[in-house]
Amino acid sequence: MAKFFIDRPIFAWVVAIFIVLAGMVSIKFLPISQYPQVAPPTITLTAVYAGADAQTMEDSVLSIIEREMNGLEGLDYMEAKALSDGTGTLTLTFKTGTNDDLAQVDVQNRLSRAESRLPSAVKQTGIQVAKANSNFLMVAMFSADDPNVDLGTVSDYVARNVQPELQRLAGIGGVQLFGAERAMRIWIDANKLRSLNLTATDVSAAIAAQNAQVSAGSLGDLPNSNGQTISATITVPGQLKSTDDFKKIVLRANTDGSVVRLQDVAQVELGAQTYATSARLNGKPAVGLGLQLTSDGNALAASQLVKEKLAALQPFFPAGVSWKVPYDSSTFVSISIEKVVHTLLEAMLLVFLVMFLFLQNIRYTLIPTIVVPIALLGTFAVMYSVGMSINVLSMFAMVLVIGIVVDDAIVVVENVERIMAEEKLSPLEATRKAMSQISGAVIGITVVLIAVFIPMAFFSGATGNIYRQFSVVMAVSIAFSAFLALSLTPALCATLLKPITEDHHEKKGFFGWFNQKFTKGAKRYETHVG
Repeated sequence: MAKFFIDRPIFAWVVAIFIVLAGMVSIKFLPISQYPQVAPPTITLTAVYAGADAQTMEDSVLSIIEREMNGLEGLDYMEAKALSDGTGTLTLTFKTGTNDDLAQVDVQNRLSRAESRLPSAVKQTGIQVAKANSNFLMVAMFSADDPNVDLGTVSDYVARNVQPELQRLAGIGGVQLFGAERAMRIWIDANKLRSLNLTATDVSAAIAAQNAQVSAGSLGDLPNSNGQTISATITVPGQLKSTDDFKKIVLRANTDGSVVRLQDVAQVELGAQTYATSARLNGKPAVGLGLQLTSDGNALAASQLVKEKLAALQPFFPAGVSWKVPYDSSTFVSISIEKVVHTLLEAMLLVFLVMFLFLQNIRYTLIPTIVVPIALLGTFAVMYSVGMSINVLSMFAMVLVIGIVVDDAIVVVENVERIMAEEKLSPLEATRKAMSQISGAVIGITVVLIAVFIPMAFFSGATGNIYRQFSVVMAVSIAFSAFLALSLTPALCATLLKPITEDHHEKKGFFGWFNQKFTKGAKRYETHVG
């Protein structure tokens, strides 16, 4: 293999350039997160049963859905939670390695079989199925500086205009509103209802019957009679639009001509849809949006998209309404990755300086300096192809592997230099002879190192998720280093190096002083060890 690339150095460069391009493109699309995806995939079903207590929600909704979810492929366990405000959640946790997209499709199919047995109120509101991460990527807060703008107006605007815009952004799996939309609130007076011999069911039935969208059809539509020249759609104002319209809803008409209206037994007002959640910013009431990241989303890119979208929507906000992001986990991710990248660059610089200190020739030093980044870029390409992410652990593996991948190139360069010095051969002939001597050693070193790290990639559970990316990065980088040591490195040695002169080892100045001290220290160490 080495002889093939020594005779074809341009082909070796072409292969290396392809590796570099693949790595650079992969870096752009690799998701960035603080840590690898450790938790197993989860899918959450959320149902709303207005007016129901926790026991009713459990018996009539959650238990029915639970029975249908039994037997799902890859399902590990389920957790149901029913609240007294009429909401309930069912969290399905799947085994590690389960494809969450296919799992969501299976959940939707099972849910469709259970919907026919659910209460009509639950079916009308619908059941939300989400696979977003449970923790929040960031929280955006909206508040009104103008005291004339009430919080309900801000909450309704955010729910109708801002939340849908953020839900469409790439990488955003869910947007939870800490507030509520506007809704018609009807507060029933139980004593008045009882005195008129009415029930809450009568009120609900009257509202449903008198607040309905009616499809009235058309006038003069085909087939029509001869001479009919006009065709028009009939519009019936069925749905009520104001509190006064709701107050006039007739609950009962008596035989004496009197009627009982909704305003006689209840207080009707335009309020919030729910009062279950509230938020504050610096002690003042505000409206919050909690944004959750998808399982394969890029935390930094998604956070940037959210901030850009909010800045674009700012001119359309009601007067006096502003937004802030008091919590953004991507900031810590960015700082962590930035520090690791700095460490990576510092490690490469130190490797370059150490190699130059001992090799004492810029050409010898340049070859490992070229090969090491190519091996790392090839690792990024493999990371993207197997669905990994850029995180603290994978970048730590990059830092650690620099000291390993540089060894292969140094072994090749030093052996070529030794043969040129001892046998006075040209760089091309010296490289051919050197590779015939050490190709087996390079392959042996690579196999041993990969055998050390690769078993960690087969750990199961959360431990495997934590160490798998670290293990794969180490093993792949070492494999790329060995490949380049048998292809690009000998090609560079044959073309870049110059024949060695007689006074090659007779250094003066700093390098001469360093060589003398190092030789004395080495002999003293050998004597001590002996």
